[in-house]
Amino acid sequence: MSETPKFPNYINGEWVAAEKTYENRNPADTSDVVGIFSKASAADVTAAANAAHEAFAGWAGLPGPARGNYLFKVADLLEKQLDSLAREMTREEGKTFPEAKGETMRSINIFRYFGGEGSRQAGVLAPSERPRVFMWAERKALGVVSLINPWNFPSAIPAWKLAPALISGNTVLLKPASAAPLSSWRIIEACHNAGIPKGVVNFLSGSGGEVGDAMVDNEHVKAVSFTGSCEVGYALHERASKRRIRIQLEMGGKNPTIVLADADMASAVANSLNAAMFSTGQKCTATSRIIVEESIYDEFAAKFIAETKKLKVGNGLAEGVHIGPAIDKGQLDVDANYCKIAEEEGATIACGGKVLSDGDYAKGYFFEPTVITNVTNDMRIAREEVFGPVAALIKAKDFDDAMAIANDTEFGLSASVQTQDVGRVFEFIKGIQAGLVTVNLPSAGVEYQLPFGGTKGSSFGPKEQGPAALEFYSDYKTVYLKY
Repeated sequence: MSETPKFPNYINGEWVAAEKTYENRNPADTSDVVGIFSKASAADVTAAANAAHEAFAGWAGLPGPARGNYLFKVADLLEKQLDSLAREMTREEGKTFPEAKGETMRSINIFRYFGGEGSRQAGVLAPSERPRVFMWAERKALGVVSLINPWNFPSAIPAWKLAPALISGNTVLLKPASAAPLSSWRIIEACHNAGIPKGVVNFLSGSGGEVGDAMVDNEHVKAVSFTGSCEVGYALHERASKRRIRIQLEMGGKNPTIVLADADMASAVANSLNAAMFSTGQKCTATSRIIVEESIYDEFAAKFIAETKKLKVGNGLAEGVHIGPAIDKGQLDVDANYCKIAEEEGATIACGGKVLSDGDYAKGYFFEPTVITNVTNDMRIAREEVFGPVAALIKAKDFDDAMAIANDTEFGLSASVQTQDVGRVFEFIKGIQAGLVTVNLPSAGVEYQLPFGGTKGSSFGPKEQGPAALEFYSDYKTVYLKY
């Protein structure tokens, strides 16, 4: 029997083991230990921040295309391991192998996209009112930045934070979620093997409280990018505000899909099913409220429930599996408890709603894909984020009523409409309170070339991804030159 692999932290170009460790286990089979990870301490954060501070001038001083070449090397190294990285992601996070492979490829594409930005970064050139004065504004790096990541996209989200931070000339402290640290560890390994200078990239796994707080409080840190829960995000915002440093937050969602009476029924069902159930519903952009015009509500509900019942739950490495496990016992309990609360408040569990624990499910955290009907928007199941394969169906009188229901939430990340009426499409785009909008597509599923982020309680600060990502990781330096 092979020894369980150990994964140390990465500080100042060296792999650094810690005295304390923790196990990363497969949520589909908890007897499978994916790896043993070092627990960083506040002292480790200090060492990493000092190293990043020392490395900053040299890294920022490199020409942008030279930094870009490192990112291209990282992408190439990751692509050579595509299948093995995807299998590791499925083992540590639970999503199906095809989903994990798609996410890994997306991470590779993100590094290539931002590698190209090294040759494209431009400032502002404007004519002066004064004779013989040449003036411009150029982008400059911030310094040391802290990146605090979630578990649900353990490769793509670290990639879309790390790549723009590096191409902008910053040095980095990166913390993965303890529930799924291996995928981002592999990215750091690729950075090391690509020859990125020591101190530029640092990996610190461990407690969100001790490590995460130290990554915000350290005197060298100039900006923090966080993706995770609202509770943690708000607490980090308070800490960062005391130091007057930049912070970027991507947090919760309670995303609606509106299905209008003229929608293509088969497409509307498929898109809603994809957005609500795939990735076990563990996406911040997942649809959790499906708001259906009353004239087609019964037909839609019947077909949606029938398609939900066809979904196969199991280990994501097995053929034909659509839905993997919840990430851990805590999330499994959340899924079950919200179904219980929904029934207590008068809703109906139309299908699913149960923990699966027999046979092949005995060693994992599996939950039935669930459809809840007779939901009103004042119920907790319609207002609070579940983060599981649970869809609440809500009846609307008409388009205006559907829009009012959709916007009646503290969140505003993503939203979708299913309709063939072009006028309604544009009314929806203009009126919906969300940062990401899809039409006749699932609410979940975005690309890296455009800005990502929400509004209201879902997000704070500049957007991630696409060219907008560089706004957070750099600032302007304005120059006036008399000749």
